[in-house]
Amino acid sequence: MNAQNLAKSAYSTTAPIRTDRATEYQAFARITSRMKAASEGRGRRIKAIAQTIHENRKLWKILTIDLVDENNKLPDQLRAQLLYLADFTNQHSSKVLSGEGKMDILIEINTAVMRGLRGTQEPTT
Repeated sequence: MNAQNLAKSAYSTTAPIRTDRATEYQAFARITSRMKAASEGRGRRIKAIAQTIHENRKLWKILTIDLVDENNKLPDQLRAQLLYLADFTNQHSSKVLSGEGKMDILIEINTAVMRGLRGTQEPTT
């Protein structure tokens, strides 16, 4: 194989570059999907619920660390709103685990964040 063919084959098989936003969206989508499956599962399997709650908390903790970083370029108001959601998510997760709260609320929050990451908004009435 000559150099030109090697170069063509090397560049033709490159993976698409993923943005930070797309990576965050994918993380939220994966965990939210697992949360839905656990909450809709037969008998609402407590182990699956606990595991997905733990994963969701880890995701929000990572997001919180990024939000409080002085180099974060998000507008202050958006950062404050996301930090509030992170705190609420953590507190509500405890309620879900103790049987006092519903996972639907956590799913709705993640879904709203995903819409924001995609740049789509809910229609206003």
